[in-house]
Amino acid sequence: MSSSVETPTLTSASFEDLVREMIVRLGEDPTREGLTRTPNRVHRAYEYLVKGYKEDPEALLKKALFTVTYDEMVIVKDVEMFSLCEHHMLPFFGKVHVAYIPNGKVIGLSKIPRLIEIFSRRLQIQERLTTQIAETIQKAIEPQGVGVVVEARHLCMMMRGVEKQHSAAVTSSMLGCFRDEQETRTEFLSLIRNRANGV
Repeated sequence: MSSSVETPTLTSASFEDLVREMIVRLGEDPTREGLTRTPNRVHRAYEYLVKGYKEDPEALLKKALFTVTYDEMVIVKDVEMFSLCEHHMLPFFGKVHVAYIPNGKVIGLSKIPRLIEIFSRRLQIQERLTTQIAETIQKAIEPQGVGVVVEARHLCMMMRGVEKQHSAAVTSSMLGCFRDEQETRTEFLSLIRNRANGV
C-alpha cells in the first residue's frame, strides 16, 4: 500500500480575495475607507517582494563573465539585502559580503548585488540565502574559492517571540580555499570588518 501526500490546490479566489478574507479574520472591516484598496496594494507589494522567483541567477552570471589573469581576492561588501522569512513571512534585512579568488574568470562587479537580489527576493531563510549565493558563484566561474557572509536583523525576532530589538544573525558559507586555508578566510573576515578604510 503506497502512501501519497496530498498536494494543495489553488482555489479560484483571487489574491485580493484572500487578502480581504485575512483582513476579516484579523477582526477588521475590509470595506473601511483605509482598507478598501489594501488587497490590491498587498498583491502588488508581494509581487515585488518575491520577484526573484521569476529570475534565473545562472543566466544572469553567464552574461557577465570575463577572462582575466588576476588571481587576488575580489570583494564586494556591504551590499544591502531585504528578504522575507519563510516561517512568518516577516522581513529580515541586513548586509551581504562576497569574496572570491578568480581562477581565470571574473564576474562583472554589478552582477553580484543583482545575484543577491534574485535570491533575497524570495521566501527565504538566511542560512539558505548564504549558501545559494556562494554555490551559484562557485558553479559559474569555478574560482579558487568563494566566501559569503550575511549579517541580518529579523523582524520575527524583533517584533514577536523573544522581542530582542538589537539582535543580529550572522551566517557564512566558505568554499574552496576560503574553507581550506585559514589565512585566506582570516584576510576576508578582516577586510569586511574594517569599517574605517574609507570604502
